[in-house]
Amino acid sequence: MEPLLVVNVLVFMALLLLLSQLPRRLFHDKPAAHQQWSLAKKVLAGLVIGVLFGLGLQLVYGNDHPILKESMNWFNIVGNGYVQLLQMIVMPLIFISILSAIAKLYDAASLGKISVLIITTLLFTTLIAALVGVLVTHLFALTAEGLTAGTQEIAGLSVIESKYRDKVADWTAPQLILSFIPKNPFADLTGTRPTSIISIVIFAAFLGVASLELLRSNAEKGQRILVAIDALQSWVMHLVKLVMKLTPYGFLALMTNMVASSDIEDITKLGGFVVASYLGISIMFIVHALLLFISGVNPLRFFKKVWPVLTFAFTSRSSAASIPLSVEVQTRRLGISQSVASFSASFGASIGQNGCAGLYPAMLAVMVAPTVGINPLELKWIASLVVVVTISSIGVAGVGGGAIFAALIVLPALGLPVTLVALLITVEPLIDMGRTALNVNGAITAGVITSQLMKQTDKAIMNAEDDIALSQQ
Repeated sequence: MEPLLVVNVLVFMALLLLLSQLPRRLFHDKPAAHQQWSLAKKVLAGLVIGVLFGLGLQLVYGNDHPILKESMNWFNIVGNGYVQLLQMIVMPLIFISILSAIAKLYDAASLGKISVLIITTLLFTTLIAALVGVLVTHLFALTAEGLTAGTQEIAGLSVIESKYRDKVADWTAPQLILSFIPKNPFADLTGTRPTSIISIVIFAAFLGVASLELLRSNAEKGQRILVAIDALQSWVMHLVKLVMKLTPYGFLALMTNMVASSDIEDITKLGGFVVASYLGISIMFIVHALLLFISGVNPLRFFKKVWPVLTFAFTSRSSAASIPLSVEVQTRRLGISQSVASFSASFGASIGQNGCAGLYPAMLAVMVAPTVGINPLELKWIASLVVVVTISSIGVAGVGGGAIFAALIVLPALGLPVTLVALLITVEPLIDMGRTALNVNGAITAGVITSQLMKQTDKAIMNAEDDIALSQQ
């Protein structure tokens, strides 16, 4: 092993140890109660340390040095390992959360209302995101005319198409809806399909309603089922808490890799698209804030409470992996009921992703349209684009690359070539971080708005100013 590689790994391990001991080091002269930090503060410390360490590595090695790449492979044991642990608990958490929430409803009718409100909010905000995508693309006068893809980009596109497009290229709308219905829930628990999350939600919902029916027909057996569900949920939630305790260390590793591997040259080559994308993302965050304000929620307090979740989504680029954090922040910091939080986090990972399924494909479509003789300013075409984008946002996989998945559905549906996707591969990870944070925020916003409309929000928790840590309780 190279000496410099050993040094990098040892420094990284030392920083992890420092992070674990930081509260005690800073407050060693205080009582034991003051030597403990909330999880949110530890996450912030991990983020800052990761950024500083990443900058140091960038200054020493640049972003393409072999030693740096090998070092990041070791750092990924912590960073990607943490993400994989979150992915490990996603399906069990969704399943038991939905099952428990429905089993405790005692009113199956409210299940439909919750689902309709959440899905409607997600699709509505995705529609707005598509319009914002059209706006910022025109504002920056972005176009694909004159852009050519090199050999590397074409090869990358071939890989992407083989990975994503074959799964959905021939799907009709009825086939897409049919794919939501679980055929083998045990296979869906492994996440084998793009729509596995929705299928598990539906499967758990059916089991939950069945438990309600059993409770009505045979109270004794029904109560046994409810006790078993409650015990299973407690078991899974303790598993979630164990994984959540690793969040600061995962953040440190993820931020280190993100900062150290950023390629300034690639960013500047397609700088206009990057800036336009982040302007669109910022506008959508403002839209979310306005919707929250209209529903009676203080946007500033909301963003303060959800910040750790958005930071994780930004660094991990995975809406699905953010589901456990999303459920936690909704129930413990925003006062949302378990049923609403579980549905919004689950649906939000596959339906109506504002960034990946709304903003991004709309921007690409507007850029490509002039190359095939279409006027992207024509209102009829814009209306068609918005409708296609909104409908296509149903079922987009909540993992890194979901935006490409959406683009490969939308562009062919509008009769547009997909070659522009290849040209944006170099800056895709950078933009995808912001889009994923927007996706997750959209899901949480849908949960909050639904809870407000159904008057189920615990105002004491929602309005609390104290620093309640995720999974602290």
